[in-house]
Amino acid sequence: MVNVGVIGAGLMGSTHARLLATAIAGAEVVAISDAVHEHAQRIADELDLSTIHADGMELIANPAVDAVVIASPAATHEPYTLACIEVGKPVLCEKPLATSAAAAKRIVEAEAAVGHRSVTVGFMRRYDPGYADLKARLDAGAIGAPLLMHCAHRNPSVHPFFDSAMIITDSAVHEIDVTRWLLGEEIVRATVLTPTPTSKAREGLRDPQLLLFETAGGRLVDVEAFVSAGYAYDIRCEVVGEDGTLELLPPATVALRTDNAESQAIPPGFRERFGTAYLHELQAWIHSIARGSEPDGPSAYDGFAAAAVSEAAVASLESGRPVDVAL
Repeated sequence: MVNVGVIGAGLMGSTHARLLATAIAGAEVVAISDAVHEHAQRIADELDLSTIHADGMELIANPAVDAVVIASPAATHEPYTLACIEVGKPVLCEKPLATSAAAAKRIVEAEAAVGHRSVTVGFMRRYDPGYADLKARLDAGAIGAPLLMHCAHRNPSVHPFFDSAMIITDSAVHEIDVTRWLLGEEIVRATVLTPTPTSKAREGLRDPQLLLFETAGGRLVDVEAFVSAGYAYDIRCEVVGEDGTLELLPPATVALRTDNAESQAIPPGFRERFGTAYLHELQAWIHSIARGSEPDGPSAYDGFAAAAVSEAAVASLESGRPVDVAL
């Protein structure tokens, strides 16, 4: 049994805590921490936890905690992850790994100095059955050499504090990781274009955005990032190859036929769309810890690369010009 401490009792932290406590074999949640005591207390009461820490560093130092999930605000990710590396506890850190590429690089260097992997970054799409199947078929050569990728990331809405840069760093960052993972190449240049904003967006929010990535091998990837789409949470991905295409299909559901029409439900949010992916992600993480092996999920370097591409994309958003990625 792996005893897990969860830092952060907000949306993501509570999601991970509930899954670990109720659906993941070999895991037990033994401690929770949040800067807002009431949030931590709510989850502790729900999961019958007796240990609440006011500070994440206290949770990391707790000898009863074997491994740590970090789902606190992004600014805390670097110090908490570095602390986990220092005491030798495996850590699953929600994206972003850090608030800048420089900070993420410090984590990569700290882990390298120890000599083994202990950091996993929460890019859960790699565990989604649809994406996993797409990756397997692409690697098997089903469509020959990939040439282009088309992606869409549409949210029904976002929090009021969401700004234009966060459309890249908090939403499209998943497509950044998926691009690197599927194509097996680094992104070397980013261009961000902004059409006329939707009337549904908050004033000043440049939404939607069209991101264009160029890879080291000359592939082109376009990403439509639209966080005020309104109608649903809609994720799309198509890879165009020399011999055909591979397209991500919507999750399996049923078709409703009534009133002379046919319709299918679209997930309303990320937890409904990627619920299976979160389960697989956490189970794989717990299994690696129980086996005493290094994790094989998204690494600290993957978190660094995503941060570097995000920084280039934000710079392009601000300048209106292509920006090279500094890796």
